[in-house]
Amino acid sequence: MRITCPICGARDRREFYYQGAALTRPGPDDGAQAWDDYVHLRDNPAGITRELWQHEAGCAAWIVVTRDTVTHAVHGAELATDLAGEVQS
Repeated sequence: MRITCPICGARDRREFYYQGAALTRPGPDDGAQAWDDYVHLRDNPAGITRELWQHEAGCAAWIVVTRDTVTHAVHGAELATDLAGEVQS
């Protein structure tokens, strides 16, 4: 599988560290249940997902990768900093 880093270009996925699903963090006033769900519950979808990866063996940028978990086809990648407030680990 190849991932296109927005800074470095197309690279083998072995250069990247997988963090997990790119989730929206609850707000400070969302309550204990929202935070518990955020920390402990994860979907395991078959199909298109948004995931957080770090280009560990390259520029060290954190990127959000849109990928199909069935075919492993990568549909896009964006710098996580460009999505600030929208996605956090």
